Amino acid sequence: MILKAKCYNGMEKQELKALIAEYQQFVSMVQVMKRPVELEANGNYVFVGLRRAGKSYLLYQLIQEKLQSGISIEQILFVNFEDERFIGTETKDLNEILEAYREMYDREPILFLDEVQVVAGWQNFVRRLADTRHSVYVSGSNAEMLSSEIATTLGGRFLIYEVYPYSFSEYLAVNGVSLPRNWEFNSIKNKVVQLGEEYFRYGGLPEIIDIRNKRPWLSSLYQKIFFGDIVTRYSIRNDDALKLMIKKLTESVMHPVSYNRIANITSASGSKISVSTTVEYLKYLVASWLIFSVSNYASALSEKESLKKYYFIDNGILNLFLVNGNARLLENLVAITLYKRYEEQLYYYSQNVDVDLYIPSEELAVQVSYDISDMKTLDRETTALVKLRNVFPNLQAWLVTYNEERTIIQDGCKIRVVPFWKWLLLY
Repeated sequence: MILKAKCYNGMEKQELKALIAEYQQFVSMVQVMKRPVELEANGNYVFVGLRRAGKSYLLYQLIQEKLQSGISIEQILFVNFEDERFIGTETKDLNEILEAYREMYDREPILFLDEVQVVAGWQNFVRRLADTRHSVYVSGSNAEMLSSEIATTLGGRFLIYEVYPYSFSEYLAVNGVSLPRNWEFNSIKNKVVQLGEEYFRYGGLPEIIDIRNKRPWLSSLYQKIFFGDIVTRYSIRNDDALKLMIKKLTESVMHPVSYNRIANITSASGSKISVSTTVEYLKYLVASWLIFSVSNYASALSEKESLKKYYFIDNGILNLFLVNGNARLLENLVAITLYKRYEEQLYYYSQNVDVDLYIPSEELAVQVSYDISDMKTLDRETTALVKLRNVFPNLQAWLVTYNEERTIIQDGCKIRVVPFWKWLLLY
């Protein structure tokens, strides 16, 4: 059904009402794993994040929590705008959905609008609802929803909540693993290590857990993000250049790269691209939640902007592009985990010493090395942490590996060496 306000007759209203009732039944019964979320009781929210990161399931969770608190299902108005029955929905049609609800019930609804970014001008509608004291929760996959323009439109009426793929703790929980006291010393450790390897390779998108053939599913998702959230949305004509640039970014994980460098290596591989276009494309990749960037804490302000490390928001998507990419997957996973907690407070450090990840507010430094069996590698990683501690005397120093664990004291610096699956559970 294509929604056309001028054509709404009795039959079309009846179809809308049937869809409202269908959604009410669905959201009251869908099985969800409760995620730890703290929201303002009277706040209106915009949930944003990567496709399939769990935004819809978070809306289902919130609905079920409201039902458990005594709110009737009749008070819930949920709509998923990626449902093919809502293809073609325009801003003016949104009010028709609300009016159909009001003809069904003699109360005002709590609105849950899923993937609302597909409706151009949606923000004007939800602002009006907020102004009339409605409770509204909206979700979207496009970080343009966080732009200054939309922030201005919403005028402080909504709070932004960023939804990420599962943490490793959540990944264990949804796989039925709860960790008792001293879990490292009993058989459940084997299950943790096994699931850690799975999480390492395929990431933490909620739906991946029930998918047997994970790589094809991830590849299909990536294609949707690439063509739907980036190429189509931003009217990109040179999609070959963008595709190649993404490939080069996957190869550059772990290493700072400049705009000029990205443009040059992309152009050298056969798709000519300017520096200014490179900057725009990177903005689009960030806006679609495919990647995030980390700046050098020790650099000048101009260099912080132009020379960055780029990481992918989910290991499963990154792994699509890699061959023998264990080192990159490990650093990417550690970066994701820290970024979820610290966001713009996360840096790398490069000034006479190179440290992979640094959080100045916590005086926390993390080196990442897949294999430290070679003494030269181990010495390189630990020496970097020791040198940084000489700059910051209260530094907490970690060395995250694939499977090594020990404590190293070097030149008075305590370095905790931990396998990634154990370190992830700390965050």
